[in-house]
Amino acid sequence: MKFARLSRTQVVVLLFFAGALLFALGGRGGFISRLLAPSSPPPAAAFRMPVPVFRAKMVSLPIYRDYIGTTEAIRNVTLEAMATGYLKRQLVPDGSDVSGGTLLYQIDPKYYKAALDQSQAQKERDKAIMEYAKSNQRRNALMVVHGDVSKDSFQLATSSMHQATSNYLSDKAALESARINLGYTRIKAPFSGRLGRSIVYTGTLIASGTQINTLVQMDPLYVTFNPGEQDIDALQASRRQGSVQVEVHPQGNSGEIYRGIVTFLDNAVDRTTGTIVARGTIRNPDFHLIPGEFVEVRVRLGVHPEALAIPEVAVGSGQTGKYVYIVGKDGKAEMRFVKLGMTSGDRVEILRGLREGDLVITGNLQKIGPGSPVTPLAQQAGHSGQAAS
Repeated sequence: MKFARLSRTQVVVLLFFAGALLFALGGRGGFISRLLAPSSPPPAAAFRMPVPVFRAKMVSLPIYRDYIGTTEAIRNVTLEAMATGYLKRQLVPDGSDVSGGTLLYQIDPKYYKAALDQSQAQKERDKAIMEYAKSNQRRNALMVVHGDVSKDSFQLATSSMHQATSNYLSDKAALESARINLGYTRIKAPFSGRLGRSIVYTGTLIASGTQINTLVQMDPLYVTFNPGEQDIDALQASRRQGSVQVEVHPQGNSGEIYRGIVTFLDNAVDRTTGTIVARGTIRNPDFHLIPGEFVEVRVRLGVHPEALAIPEVAVGSGQTGKYVYIVGKDGKAEMRFVKLGMTSGDRVEILRGLREGDLVITGNLQKIGPGSPVTPLAQQAGHSGQAAS
């Protein structure tokens, strides 16, 4: 079999088409290579940390000042004996809470009871003498008109009547004095409060003036604190507008709040401390607060009508000062250094560093830094302090 002899031009063309076919079928990037090569996944999107946010806004913010104060009893008395005798009974244990008028101690009353009976008898005797003297004076008054008795006898009868009346009135006073002395053998609580520790005990011979115990009023209480000179003007202005509210928190127990009003402001500043003495009166119905206790005092001095406020939990602290994180325009966390103003509850005023409308990050703060991609969480009902509003 004979093959036709190809020309050089035909051979070149044939080789070109053969090479092109091989490249299309199996060469790098060719159809077959693309068909057999495994598919590669698209590049993963960068992770963005979800964060709760709060939109900074102007609000009406109460103005508070915080101090350390001490509680004081409005009434604190020493119970003293007004009668002499043996202490017969103690009717209430030491440290008891008692009501006004409660019988606390009983001194042996026998001597004073006998003196009362004697005064009663003397009064009855002189009462009989007085009644006879009055009758005799009336008879002499009738008889002297007709000349049956002399004027001297009538005057004597009148004088005897007045003396008998005076004796009777003196007996009434002596009887009342004996009754008072007998009452002194019963030592009662002059007001409601808490009893202290007894100084004398049953069987002790005590005299008038002997100290027996102490009684402290527990409700209401005074709380005394010392505002600085910079707060005096605001405090006086608030008092002129009405009652100044005060809140008391026992130290170490933030759950309990005792409320009252400021009732006293001293008339001079202590030049050694630069403070003035102020006092509030608070209710203490459960007797939990004790006189002499250190407490945290918060005084409301008015309302700031337009304050830029954010949740206090959003504020961080570093060596260069206070700062917050906000959501920047590119969706990344941006650090802003801020100057803080007053604190009201869980909100804090921002004096410098933020603008109204900034989205302040309030959570996951330990997981982000400047430039971290973040995703603001949607507002959550009931959590306006942690979500955009």
